[in-house]
Formats: sequence, structure tokens, C-alpha cells
Amino acid sequence: MLKQPQRRTDPLDPPMVPFALAGMAAWAIAGVVLLFFRDQLVEAGREGWLWTCLAGVLWGLPGLAVMMRHDSHRRRRRAGH
Repeated sequence: MLKQPQRRTDPLDPPMVPFALAGMAAWAIAGVVLLFFRDQLVEAGREGWLWTCLAGVLWGLPGLAVMMRHDSHRRRRRAGH
């Protein structure tokens, strides 16, 4: 039985900035929604959820910067081929 040569597949290399923006938007939307329930969260001792949403958005900022740099390198790599 003859073996067919295996084709080499390139790894996926999608643009990453939309993923970072989507993550930041998800945390921001969750935070805004939770603001409507702030009184109930405080009563239940769960006001930390709002801080978690804020932290998600703020941690997204350096992530966005890294992804912007990644995408610029990605464009240069593809232009070089």
C-alpha cells in the first residue's frame, strides 16, 4: 500500500485585536448590567463582582496593547511572504 505524502498545514493566525476588544466589551457589559443590581449585590455581600468586572476591563488594556503588537507583526510576516 502506497503512503501518500502528508500535507503540511499552517497554523491558524487570525487577527487578535477583535478578541481582546470582545473580551473587554463582555466585562464592561457585565459590569453595567450588575450596576442595576448593585443594592442586591451589596445586601448579599457580592459587591466584589462589580470590582471583578472593572478588573476585567482594566486587565484588557494591556492585553489589547499586546494583541495590537501581535497583529502588526502578523501583517509584516504576511507581507514578507
